[in-house]
Amino acid sequence: MVNMALVEAERKQVAWGNYETNLHFLELVGLPPPPLRILEIGCGKGAILSHLHSTGFQCTGIDIDPDALKDCRIEHPELSVELSSGDAIPFPAASFDVVLSFDVLEHIRDTDRHLAEVKRVLAPKGQYLLQTPNKWTNIPFEILRHVKKMHLSPVAAYKEATREHCALHNYWQLRLRLQRNAFEPSFIDVPVVNEYFETKMRNYLGALGPALLTVLNPDKFPMFLRTNFYTRAVLRH
Repeated sequence: MVNMALVEAERKQVAWGNYETNLHFLELVGLPPPPLRILEIGCGKGAILSHLHSTGFQCTGIDIDPDALKDCRIEHPELSVELSSGDAIPFPAASFDVVLSFDVLEHIRDTDRHLAEVKRVLAPKGQYLLQTPNKWTNIPFEILRHVKKMHLSPVAAYKEATREHCALHNYWQLRLRLQRNAFEPSFIDVPVVNEYFETKMRNYLGALGPALLTVLNPDKFPMFLRTNFYTRAVLRH
């Protein structure tokens, strides 16, 4: 039986994922001033795009979830969004200066095809700004999440977790993958522990979760052990 309390809590979030930390990443990167053409892959309900649109950027979004896009069009009618996947982007070449994705890469099985599409729609010297979880830390957490949320056995939870997150990378795999696809990556030191992160730990580990953060704070880990990789990938040509 599905834990509907956890499902409902996730659905009610302003955005799927660590919204505040994702915005902080964009601040640290320092986007060029408007006008700037931005595409977000996996835009969901449009929270990040709406924030960027309000500051003058030309924003477009795509997502594979029609329900999320329906919510996005209701809550943010100013945005241009389309139903599409990240490995078949429905726009001409060189349409965007920046492409964004948060918690998307790990869901796309053919990562090289996805990166080829991102490269195609980027203008010369464009940037792909992405966040994706670390393979080494994400699999154990996703097993726990599916046990708690879906009440699966550990084996079934592992199968479901690796089905959903079918393209996880560790630090070196992600760097190499981007370099092989004509991107020059740099990894940005972005703290992830905030109220959202602590709540997630509490939901899945109980009182032990926040207590663990006092002795095992992922923000203090070396980059290759971070829970999430915040990456700026600049197109070489």
